[in-house]
Amino acid sequence: MNVEITTEKINAGFLMKLKGDVDMNTSPDVRTNLGEVFKQGAGAKALLINLSQVRYMDSSGIATLVEAMQNCMKCGMRLRLVELSPPVRDVFELARLASVFEIFTSAAEATTGL
Repeated sequence: MNVEITTEKINAGFLMKLKGDVDMNTSPDVRTNLGEVFKQGAGAKALLINLSQVRYMDSSGIATLVEAMQNCMKCGMRLRLVELSPPVRDVFELARLASVFEIFTSAAEATTGL
């Protein structure tokens, strides 16, 4: 299964939406798209990643998000995850990452206070 990736510029920075499975096969595509965001990201306050349409995420998907968080920190941006699908939320809770990432129920909530 492929992953569909859309990225749009928003007031706070960027909103990336992922749809499909984020796994060993698709993580490189996500990483490439994230690289493009960081190239364009000068002055952006945040990168929001919407995970509502992600059905499955494995450890390589999580590693890609951890790397994105590190890159955000280097650029002075905040990484905020938005609308985690139930399977992704389960993975984050099992891996004890729910406290590591900033997780929000909506993009509107995630951009408040930026």
